[in-house]
Amino acid sequence: MCGIVGIVGTEFNVGELIDDLQKLEYRGYDSAGIAYICDGTISVTKSLGRIKNLREKIKPVRSLAGIAHTRWATHGAPNDINAHPHTDCTGKIALVHNGIIENYVELREFLKSRGHEFKSETDTEVIAHLIEEHFDGDLYKAVLMTVKKLKGAYAIAVMHADFPNLLVAARKGSPLVIGKAPDRLILASDVTPIIKYTKDVVFLEEGDLAILKDGEFKITDSNGNLVLRKIYHIDWDEAAAEKSGYKHFMIKEIYEEPEAIESALVGRVTLDGPVLHELKEFDLENVEKIKLVACGTSYHAALVFKYFVEKYANIDIEVDVASEFRYRNIYVDDKTLVVAISQSGETADTLESVRIVKKKGAKVVAISNVVGSTITRESDVTVYMNAGPEIGVAATKTYVNQLVVLYLLGMEILKKKGIWNEDLENDFEFLKRSPNLFRKLLEDFKIDELASYYKNYNHFMYIGRGINHPTALEGALKLKEISYINATAYPAGELKHGPIALLDPKFPVFAIAPQGYLYEKIKSNIEESKARKARIIAITNEGNEDLLKIVDDIIYVPKAPDDMYPLIMSPVIQMFAYLIADMRGYDPDKPRNLAKSVTVE
Repeated sequence: MCGIVGIVGTEFNVGELIDDLQKLEYRGYDSAGIAYICDGTISVTKSLGRIKNLREKIKPVRSLAGIAHTRWATHGAPNDINAHPHTDCTGKIALVHNGIIENYVELREFLKSRGHEFKSETDTEVIAHLIEEHFDGDLYKAVLMTVKKLKGAYAIAVMHADFPNLLVAARKGSPLVIGKAPDRLILASDVTPIIKYTKDVVFLEEGDLAILKDGEFKITDSNGNLVLRKIYHIDWDEAAAEKSGYKHFMIKEIYEEPEAIESALVGRVTLDGPVLHELKEFDLENVEKIKLVACGTSYHAALVFKYFVEKYANIDIEVDVASEFRYRNIYVDDKTLVVAISQSGETADTLESVRIVKKKGAKVVAISNVVGSTITRESDVTVYMNAGPEIGVAATKTYVNQLVVLYLLGMEILKKKGIWNEDLENDFEFLKRSPNLFRKLLEDFKIDELASYYKNYNHFMYIGRGINHPTALEGALKLKEISYINATAYPAGELKHGPIALLDPKFPVFAIAPQGYLYEKIKSNIEESKARKARIIAITNEGNEDLLKIVDDIIYVPKAPDDMYPLIMSPVIQMFAYLIADMRGYDPDKPRNLAKSVTVE
């Protein structure tokens, strides 16, 4: 996720473009850049880090057209060279991009053979050179021809030095919004920078291109046909707009999960199955032991991986909390793969664990959301989650993306070992469908009344079995960290070994209970909890009416393969915790005593 803003119209101070970009910094903050037309040439300024660093480099200048970008890195480390905007060989074309270009390697090689010279490591730069390749005096036509050759997701804004009153934009898989003010047209990744100029906006749809010129804009489809798009009136104020009208970043980020999953899958789904190109140098077929090291939510995602892979293969898999792993006498050999998971890439205990096993000669795969973070530099290879920035402290969309990446990693390992069957094929097909399933789930399920009922309880127990046990752990973690309810989680079979002593009418149980391999077991655990007069919430699959007789409340999710329930249930347990925290009057974005990145032991 990156932030794009563009202005074209009567002369404006380029500092205004920086002001508008600042409202998109939540979308990325690795680096920032600006390009504007002045005296027939394009001036480009870039800066590593926050937008304030870019602002310090900009002098008061007036322009008729400009584009700006704040970056969340996906290809190439965060630095001045990889920052957007990117230009072509002539320096006359500049563009900004949000998304991922899957086929950039092939395009880059083609363009090099045509004599194009590249400055950055990014996938974005190929777009600038492709536009140059097609440009014959018509910028719109060049962009139209270019996007037909792009695979992946993109929102782009393009300008040319010879046309100071023109911006061209295109959208596929990444958002773009247009607003028309009396003295300018504004293009942005969302409405946040636009609503101070106008509250009437147009959202580009999938495959749309737009021409912004002389105070008017036209929209075409991918075949060049003019289309009309609905004008929406936005009644948010600027503060609400930063959260897209949502009350908190956490709920906004839950609703961003379908797009986050799509970003995780881009370039990793083929007709032949999952492909993690990052691991092409790894001898995965000879892996006999896998050690996963992580903290908090990442640890729970790692547990799902363990249950998933062990179901199909005789691989010794260990999952450790990083703060304990680093103090163990760890044995690794040439058949051991170490997977280190850290959303921020800066988690102190996980980093130290990586350093320890690297000294022992282990090969380390990092799973992270932040390009250029320490763990990505110190590991042998990184598989990026591509979830985009997550502002809320409690992990939501990053947890979902960790699960997606870990499922893909597990499938890749199993395929390399010659293990692929109908169940795995069904799992893979479900992964591909999951963005749309998430959209429907988030649109349909309503648990406000349920949360309102349970908000005043001070204790909760989450239970699950097998691959659904990590969901219980994650559900309890979410509830305790943002609502401050004493939530605990156990493998359901452990209830009689002590935890059941806690249960009474004031200590409800949240059961993760889809119909599947261990359904009869978890059903028995629910019944024994009910016998202790505990109130029961169950989350299960659509069509399961069996539990209606024995539970007090039930939440349904779409029916899924057994392996995939941790994924499809994740937004439900997140939403339950969010609603209770909000109803109790707490700010879920900033839970007490917690930080987004744990950079000390």
